[in-house]
Amino acid sequence: MLKKKYIGDKAFYKTVLGIAVPIMIQNAISNFVGLLDNLMIGRVGTNALSGVAIANQLIFIYYLLVFGAAAGIGIFTAQYHGVRDNDGIRYTFRTKLIVNSIITALSIAILMVFSAPLISLYLRGEGSAADVADTLRIGQSYMRIMLIGLIPMAWTQAYAGTLRETGETKVPMFASFAAVFINLIGNYILIYGHLGLPAMGASGAALATVISRFIEFAILMIYTGTHADAHPFIRGAFKNFRIPGNLISKFMIKSIPLMINEGLWSGGMAVLNQCYSYRSLSAVASINIQNTLYNLMGVAFLTMGDAVGILVGQILGTGDMDKAKDHARKLTAFTVFCGLIFGLGMIGVSPFFPLLYNTTDEIRHMAARFIMISGILMPLNAYCHATYFIIRAGGRTGITMIFDSCFVWLISVPFAYYLSRFTSIDVTTMFIAISSLELIKCFIGGFMVKKGIWARNIIA
Repeated sequence: MLKKKYIGDKAFYKTVLGIAVPIMIQNAISNFVGLLDNLMIGRVGTNALSGVAIANQLIFIYYLLVFGAAAGIGIFTAQYHGVRDNDGIRYTFRTKLIVNSIITALSIAILMVFSAPLISLYLRGEGSAADVADTLRIGQSYMRIMLIGLIPMAWTQAYAGTLRETGETKVPMFASFAAVFINLIGNYILIYGHLGLPAMGASGAALATVISRFIEFAILMIYTGTHADAHPFIRGAFKNFRIPGNLISKFMIKSIPLMINEGLWSGGMAVLNQCYSYRSLSAVASINIQNTLYNLMGVAFLTMGDAVGILVGQILGTGDMDKAKDHARKLTAFTVFCGLIFGLGMIGVSPFFPLLYNTTDEIRHMAARFIMISGILMPLNAYCHATYFIIRAGGRTGITMIFDSCFVWLISVPFAYYLSRFTSIDVTTMFIAISSLELIKCFIGGFMVKKGIWARNIIA
C-alpha cells in the first residue's frame, strides 16, 4: 500500500523523465561549465574569486526576479497547454517578454549606479585593505560587462520557459549546450589571453558569458519562429502586443507575488552571505566554492522542481484533482531520493573538491566543511523544493511567498544577523545552525501539501 502510494509505475517514470532529463542535462552541463568557469577564475587568485562571487550574488537577485515573473505567468501557460489553448499561451508569452524587459531595464540602472556600495557590503570582514580594494575593483569591472548579458537573458527566459511549459524541453537544452560550449571556449581564450588576445581575467569570463547568452537567445528565437506548426503560439505573437485586460490582471495576481517572493528570497540569501562575510572575508570564497559544487550535484532534485510544476500544472488544467495529488506524492518521493543520492556524492568529494582552487588552506578547509554540511542536508532541501513547486502549480503564489521568502526574512536573516554580530561562534557553526532551519520549512511545506489547498484549476 505504501509502495503504491509513493512509487509510480514504469509509465509514470517514463513521463517524468521525459520532461526532467532534458532539463536535467541542460542544467547539469550549464552548471558543469559554471564550475569550470569558477575554477578558471579561481586559478587567477582569491581576490578574483571573491569579486566575481559577490557580483554574481547581486546579479542572482535579478535572475530570480525574472525567473519568478516568468514562472508565475508560466503557471497559466502549463494549464493552457493542458487544454490546447494556443491563444492563451500566446498571451502568456507576450506578457513574459514585456514584464522581463521592464525588470531588466530597472535592474541594469540600479546595479550600474550602486555597484560599489553594494559590493562593499561584503568586504567588511577580516582582510587586508589591499585585498579589499582589489576585490572591489574586480567585482565592479566584472559586473559592468555582465549587465549587458541581462538583455538576452530576459528574452531567453520567455522563450525557453514557454517551450518547456508546452512540452518542448529538448530545444532549450540544445540551445543551452551551444551557449555553454561558447562560454567555455571564450573563458579559456579571454581569461588567460590565448590566440593573441590579452589576458582579461574576471572581465574575460564576463565577456564570454555575455556572448554565449546572445547566442542562446538567437537559437531559441530562430527555432521557434521557423517551427510555427509545432508551436502555434508564435504565430502573430509580435503582430501586436495586445493582451486582454482581464488576463493581464489574472497573470499579475499570480506573477507579482511569485516575483516578489523570488526577489525577497534571493535578497535574503544575499544578506545571509553578507552575515557570513561579516565574520570572515574568507567565507565569501568558501561559500562560492560550496555553491558551485552544490549547483552541480543538486541539479537532479532542482530539475525535479520544474518537472513537478509542469506535470502537476498540466493535470490541474484538466481538472483531475485526485490524479494531481497522486502525482504530487510520487514526484515528491522521487525528488527526495535524488537529493539523498547526490547528497551522499557531495559528502564523498568534500575533502577533495576545494583542492582544485588556487587559494589558501584556510579557505579550502572551510569550503570542505560547508560542502559536507550541504550534502547532509540535501534531502531536506529536496523535500522543501518539491513542496514549493507543488503549491505553486495550483497558483497559490501568496502561500509560496509565506513559505519561502517570509521564512527567510522573518527567521533565517534575523537569526544569522544575531549570530554574526552578537556571538563569537565560528563561521562553520553559523553555517550549520542557519542551514538546519530548513527542517522547519519541511514541516510547513508538508503540512500545506497534505491539506490539498493547492489543488485547483485557475484557467477555468
